[in-house]
Amino acid sequence: MSRMANKEALYDNFSLELRRGALVLVVLSQLRREEYGYSLKQALGERGMEINEGTLYPLLRRLEKQGLLQSDWRVIDDARPRRYYQISQLGETILTNLIEEWYTLVGTVDGLLIGKAGNKL
Repeated sequence: MSRMANKEALYDNFSLELRRGALVLVVLSQLRREEYGYSLKQALGERGMEINEGTLYPLLRRLEKQGLLQSDWRVIDDARPRRYYQISQLGETILTNLIEEWYTLVGTVDGLLIGKAGNKL
């Protein structure tokens, strides 16, 4: 593997890790109103947070199992059944704490990246 390809692979892996870390926060924040999986995927994509179905659906199931989401199956307009998800009361509590933690982390990281002199690294 060339040095450039290795750099790109490293960057891709680190970028993916950053995004994965934010996914729970992002998904919970978007489920304050009901969505089914595909509509959530589209809404996130339209806002610049692309997520593939192989990541989204297991995440939704895990969050529901943890009690952060609730869901139910529905058939609307004779379409095939869809599972609609919405944040639970526990999920709201966790989301509120995660949002606070997010802004604290962003402030800390910004301070480290910008440095005391106000210059970006």
